[in-house]
Amino acid sequence: MPSITGRLSANLTVRDPLRSAVFYSEVLGMEVIYQYPKIIGPDVPMGYVCLREPSTDLEICLVHHATNPGELFSEFRTGLDHLEFLVAKRADLDEWVAHLDALGVAHSGITEPSYTRNAMLTFRDPDHIQLEFFWRAS
Repeated sequence: MPSITGRLSANLTVRDPLRSAVFYSEVLGMEVIYQYPKIIGPDVPMGYVCLREPSTDLEICLVHHATNPGELFSEFRTGLDHLEFLVAKRADLDEWVAHLDALGVAHSGITEPSYTRNAMLTFRDPDHIQLEFFWRAS
């Protein structure tokens, strides 16, 4: 079987890549690595901004299509359900709560579902894409 690197580049369709890039930069400390075109406007059929988290090399590319009708994301349609960022320790979730609170980002608070020993913290980006910090109990 051919191999893959294990690195991930998630490409998300968004309404405004520049606004979303600011969100991902502030919340996850991501840095813009490239952008096309330089000016994203209504006469451009597609544009995107690609960001990288420097310590893990995780990439998130934010894609805008001129034909996007502008509706909010819903995990109840076929496609992406959510992006889950794994954390090493349960205490990391407390730190993420403080960080999101400092940025004024609404979130679920830390939840511990009754069907598992795991814990999670859910929030949404400007396009309502569900994001989650997740700790797996060992």
